[in-house]
Amino acid sequence: MIYLPNCRKDVKDMKLEDFDYHLPEDLIAQVPLEKRDSSRLLVLDKTTGQIEHKQFFQILDYVEAGDTLVLNDTKVLPARLIGVKEETGAVVEILLLKDMQNDIWECLTRPAKRVRIGTVITFGNGELKARCIYEGEDGIRKYVLVYEGILLEVLDKLGTMPLPPYIHEKLEDQSRYQTVYAKHPGSAAAPTAGLHFTEELLARVKEKGISVVYVTLHVGLGTFRPVQEENILDHKMHTEYYAMSKETAEVLNRTKECGNRIIAVGTTSVRTLETIMNHYGEFRECSGNTDIFIYPGYQFKGVDCLITNFHLPKSTLIMLVSAFAGREYVLAAYQEAVKEQYRFFSFGDSMLIKL
Repeated sequence: MIYLPNCRKDVKDMKLEDFDYHLPEDLIAQVPLEKRDSSRLLVLDKTTGQIEHKQFFQILDYVEAGDTLVLNDTKVLPARLIGVKEETGAVVEILLLKDMQNDIWECLTRPAKRVRIGTVITFGNGELKARCIYEGEDGIRKYVLVYEGILLEVLDKLGTMPLPPYIHEKLEDQSRYQTVYAKHPGSAAAPTAGLHFTEELLARVKEKGISVVYVTLHVGLGTFRPVQEENILDHKMHTEYYAMSKETAEVLNRTKECGNRIIAVGTTSVRTLETIMNHYGEFRECSGNTDIFIYPGYQFKGVDCLITNFHLPKSTLIMLVSAFAGREYVLAAYQEAVKEQYRFFSFGDSMLIKL
């Protein structure tokens, strides 16, 4: 256990490099561990800066009867598709990001310069075609998808899991990039903090008197798009779909009224909870799109504790975590994790930030 000094920096003085840290490449986890809850757990007390080193299954030691655990039940689509331009045969890769309804999808396209309005991309043996109807910045295109049958079945046949670019190993078991409670298809990336939970561990959490509720946020470009602006306040988030049920809202409101803790699993759960609290001042049944950008200086309204993975340098995710626990505490904890050889990013180890 170590103690770290608490220093604060005014947000208007913060630059992109303030959220940078050195990470040896060999600490980037390439494959998931055999057992989900055997990953390591760094526990950070956001009030004192104290750090403890545990295993993830020991999360049970840090939750109490009356607490509520909030999980994001989005399900990752096999959203990575590689096809060819109908006119030239040039190879094009698209990543489905957001369902705009009526078979129109917002997608990340590579190489985007090959695709203009009217371009048709064919996948498989013509089972799926995508016609570009909109050109955006940063590789964003919108397509009308043409197919027969059910889109999810077509994607299961033609698509692959959209693993992050820093993962170079082949994923043998595709289910390992899904949480055990994934339910609603629509995500372009996994809510990775939840990958550590097993059904058995969740059962033990409930047995201890902790409520377990679900929200949905379909992870898209808003979560993982790199920040390129030197002044972080100039960064613009893309929107992502979220939803909360009446049952979840009632449990969360009751938890707050009783003075108990709301423990968010993952930054996507945080963004959903804080979006709803900002809009309504309470939790309620609702759905919509959020572009909330949380960085130091933000005052949290709905979250007391956070379970999260270790995030990329200079990302909006490390900015959110820094807002929650203090930038200096977080970066010092990351430095400690590097020193202790923790595994980083999607298939890596976990962090609990507690009061």
